Amino acid sequence: MSLFIITFVVCLIVCLATVGLLMMARTPRFRTDFSDIARVLDQACNGEISENEWHTVIGYPIRHDEYLESLRRRCQGIFDNHARPWQLAQGGALFSREGREELSILLGHLRARTGVAETRA
Repeated sequence: MSLFIITFVVCLIVCLATVGLLMMARTPRFRTDFSDIARVLDQACNGEISENEWHTVIGYPIRHDEYLESLRRRCQGIFDNHARPWQLAQGGALFSREGREELSILLGHLRARTGVAETRA
């Protein structure tokens, strides 16, 4: 009987310690900022981005900045209208010429906004 109680107490302590550690640990988070979006847009405008990298940054919702979220949604719309993944597989660019022009305009807006933000700081 004492062996059972000792085993039970040890298992209980191990389980409670595991639950306690898991409750204190924070989950890793990827926080998209201006530089991440600018890098992806620049690579997309130059035809150097993969579809996987595009979806990694643009496909992830941005909850901490409304401007970046609206920009991300516009980028998704451009992807829906102008992406050509079949040409990427053949060595071409991910976006059509019109899509790259629209992304270039968005990149200009983003750079202008970050320039304004840096001037105010």
